Amino acid sequence: MDAPPGREPLGSWLVVRGLLEEAGIHVPALLALEQEEGFAAMEDLGSVTYETARLQGIDPGRLFDDAWATLVRIASVRPPPAWPHYDAERLEGEMDLFWNWLVESHLGLDAHALQRRFADAGRKLVDRALGQGQVWVHRDYHSRNLLFLPERSPGVIDFQDAVVGPTSYDPVSLLRDCYVEWPEGAVLDWLRDYHARARSAGLPLPAWSDWRIDFDWMGIQRHLKAAGIFARLWHRDGKPGYLADIPRTLGYVVRASSPYPALAPLGAWIEDEILPALPGPAGP
Repeated sequence: MDAPPGREPLGSWLVVRGLLEEAGIHVPALLALEQEEGFAAMEDLGSVTYETARLQGIDPGRLFDDAWATLVRIASVRPPPAWPHYDAERLEGEMDLFWNWLVESHLGLDAHALQRRFADAGRKLVDRALGQGQVWVHRDYHSRNLLFLPERSPGVIDFQDAVVGPTSYDPVSLLRDCYVEWPEGAVLDWLRDYHARARSAGLPLPAWSDWRIDFDWMGIQRHLKAAGIFARLWHRDGKPGYLADIPRTLGYVVRASSPYPALAPLGAWIEDEILPALPGPAGP
């Protein structure tokens, strides 16, 4: 790993890697380190991600059984004192990515006016997230960051941005994956399975009926952020490949918001105005 110290210091990666390793999670072994220069040599966990494993026909039930066992361990890790939290400022800032990069930069709409129109929905999403039990959150627990392995599967990577945050954040990252749409009929069963495991492990999840709503609302916040990041990757970084993932990502928002009167107008607007307006990779 080449992490320029001025832009990507290794400190957080090293701390999180050490804590996860102590918890028995299969993270890359650290083979050599030159922290001041920003270099780390680590174990190669291969290239068979959960995304690839799915395409190879590996039983999804097996994948999720391993993923949930690992996630319970991650959520049970005790973070260092004063470790960053998913506070209101961070949650709101992430949703701003949707307005600034997708709505304004990508589609050329008046993002400020539209953001004011849906400000109440945004506040409710933040309040719901902050009202959840708080645990150690990987933050990108999805199909491209989980490696299918013959032993001690999955291998877990890209954990350096871990924070203390809502219990539903990592489950929604995997089940409502921006890159893989898992079979809808199985998603609820897998979610119930994780809920039961996490409660048995003493994690601060409420009863199923409340946590099911937490899951939906957390997913809306996360997917607004992700859609904004995908647009930013094109406009700022010249990477058009992620634009193809925006319709899937916002489709989750449309479906998850429809049962909830406070959020349904936002979802309906995205369905009627944003999804049909999405241009191709060349941008507006």
